[in-house]
Amino acid sequence: MPTIVLPAAVREILDRLTAAGFAAYVVGGCVRDSLMGRLPGDWDICTAAPPETTLALFAATHRPLPTGLKHGTVTLFQAGTPYEVTTFRTEGAYSDGRRPDSVRFVSEVTEDLARRDFTVNAMAYHPDSGLVDPFDGQGDLSRRLLRCVGHAETRFLEDALRLLRALRFAASLGFALESETAKALRALAGSITRVSPERIFSELTKLLCADGAAAVLARHPTLLFALIPELERQVGLDQRNPHHCHRLWEHTLAVLAATPARPALRLAALLHDVAKPFCFTVDRHGVGHFYGHPEEGAERTEEILRRLRCPNQLREQVTRLVLWHDERTPAELPAVRRLVRDVGWATLPDLLALQRADTLGQSPQMLEQKLARVDGVEALLDQVRRERLCCTVAELAIDGGELLALGCPGGPAVGRLLSVLLDEVIEGRLDNSRAALSAAATELLRRELPG
Repeated sequence: MPTIVLPAAVREILDRLTAAGFAAYVVGGCVRDSLMGRLPGDWDICTAAPPETTLALFAATHRPLPTGLKHGTVTLFQAGTPYEVTTFRTEGAYSDGRRPDSVRFVSEVTEDLARRDFTVNAMAYHPDSGLVDPFDGQGDLSRRLLRCVGHAETRFLEDALRLLRALRFAASLGFALESETAKALRALAGSITRVSPERIFSELTKLLCADGAAAVLARHPTLLFALIPELERQVGLDQRNPHHCHRLWEHTLAVLAATPARPALRLAALLHDVAKPFCFTVDRHGVGHFYGHPEEGAERTEEILRRLRCPNQLREQVTRLVLWHDERTPAELPAVRRLVRDVGWATLPDLLALQRADTLGQSPQMLEQKLARVDGVEALLDQVRRERLCCTVAELAIDGGELLALGCPGGPAVGRLLSVLLDEVIEGRLDNSRAALSAAATELLRRELPG
């Protein structure tokens, strides 16, 4: 067994609990990750000590907070780092499919481990007594297998969020689902809707940003379709278009796999073609088309993400990416400057990454030329930044107040005139200087601004 190296602060907590006569272990994900040679993100501790005792033992040194006394959890702080200490417990029935109706504190760690979700998360460790592994979690680690503790349906019915957690762990660890676990997941997929949208969205985002997300969703799509039924219409859809070599669902997964693991990008990759089944037409030559799918896709994306309680800023970013994902700006300086004007700097890096991934998920035909276009746009964006070229009204060397002073009528006329001046600057027909802009504005006003 690999040696599990505990941080000094964790060892200190264990030592104080055991010195007071209470068994204590590190437990769960930190044990799993350590056995896999990974650096744990956090360290959770379980103990026979009642929560009130834990509070008293560490009152003078660790600023303990009773973060979940009902469930036996106390949070300790050492040098600003939180450590959760939870009393061994068993749980009663889960009437609502989300949380236990009751909790009973127990004295044995094996009883506590029996309530946990997956065998690889149901291991505990103490540096003196070693590994406690009653459900062969270490064996499942070596087999790269995710298996429920006990009866799979029971575990999922207790808390339906475990359905998503199963896929998330499989995707992040690179594991397969054990057969009974996979069977139960398919059978109970519809129960995921009992979970609050906020919990679902948090877990879904973690799943999508895992390295193996596309591969896991290819094998187990049922749960995702229960959450986003619009996507199920992609399955089996032959795009009947020379630009595509995959059926639509396989294309979506290919784009997801090729996209950098950032939430906005992974969500946009998943949803970028969500409207295609609703926009699909076939012309008289038998070629498939999806006219208007970016615009309808943006509307459907907005609706889906609101349903999932996606945070506003993230929802707006994803919707914007879906709206613009099919925009094929040529690698020409005026066109790229217009792209900055229309899309905005904040969205452009993700948009180019999505377009690159979208291209990689298409037919090899003209692949090099398509990728070269994206590379060319990216290079011109670097030039725009480097030379600080004007792309937006805010960057013009003249503002609305100066236009009013030149005699421009107030209201919408100011915005129209600024827009005309910006177009002239972007096309290279006018310098972005106060003198040149004032002269051009004066001439336009003399001729009266159309509209």
